[in-house]
Amino acid sequence: MTNAGMTPNPFGSRGAAAVGRTISMVMAVFALLIIASLSVTSCSVTVESGYMGIKTTRFGPNPGVQPEELGPGFHWEGIGEKIRTYQTLQRTYSYTREANADGTENEEITFSDVLGLPMTADVALTFRVQEDKAADLFATWRQEYDAFIDGPLRTSVRAAIARETEKLPVACNAQQAAASAAPIPVTAAPADGTPVVPVAAAASTATGEEADCPGQLIGPGRQIVLQRAMQALQREWTPQGLEIIRMEWIGSIRYPESVILAIQSRTTAEQNTRAALERVNLERANAEARIAQARGQAEANRLLAESIRSNPEVVRLREIERTLGLCPLSAETCVIGQGVNLAQLIESRDAAATTPR
Repeated sequence: MTNAGMTPNPFGSRGAAAVGRTISMVMAVFALLIIASLSVTSCSVTVESGYMGIKTTRFGPNPGVQPEELGPGFHWEGIGEKIRTYQTLQRTYSYTREANADGTENEEITFSDVLGLPMTADVALTFRVQEDKAADLFATWRQEYDAFIDGPLRTSVRAAIARETEKLPVACNAQQAAASAAPIPVTAAPADGTPVVPVAAAASTATGEEADCPGQLIGPGRQIVLQRAMQALQREWTPQGLEIIRMEWIGSIRYPESVILAIQSRTTAEQNTRAALERVNLERANAEARIAQARGQAEANRLLAESIRSNPEVVRLREIERTLGLCPLSAETCVIGQGVNLAQLIESRDAAATTPR
């Protein structure tokens, strides 16, 4: 057979080739778009609201940390450049012994008192990075935001608290416990009736415990120390771009066991001293009451004796009353006859004595 009856298509092969080239171009463009998207994603940083971007460069006329902060938004990260973010929102970080939302490691603050007794405590610090000082703060310490909180900032907090606690005793009672453990002598009651006060108590009353011990970590000194430490932190960090807003104790200070025992010993000694003073004063009051009673009785006897001396008939009258007039006053023995009802006479005498005149 021959192909004389069929007409050849001169564009068949060209059309197929054009379609193939078109598909290849579309695929190439699509691949370029994917590559471009990946490049943009990997070479750009989005700074969220409440953060500031800090750019560091390796090349160019001014390598290192760039002084200008990058505000919230999309920023291109070129070759040799790195953009990191620093939070500028107010934040409260808790340095605690137990795990919390800020971390799982032990970050308690350690310090000591004026005698060197070690203590620990948990502290909450509220602070904020100034937006126009974020780059300067990073340039000074060269640490990421979280590492800066765990490192230099925590060290500064511990040092500030330790400087203040080393000026005070953990407790005035603890310092004086050794002296107060010995029994306090109690003097006898003075003749003029002055209340009995032991020598140690008198000295404490005269000068006051505050004069010898103006502050203590168990008591008002606990908050005073924290306020002074916060003021020191503000003086240190505000010029660097970190605002210290508030610092608080979390719970109570963990005191050494020896301190707790010393305070308990001191408290027991003070209670025993007060009880002894109360007993002495009670005995003195009872003695004064007995003296007053004896003086009253003596005065009554004196008046009675004077009355008898001035009026001898009183004695004769009382003797008559005692014998009911039945016996002579000079008789040593008196016999009452059977016809006398002595019980009735005594009853009549007693009734007459009690009848008001």
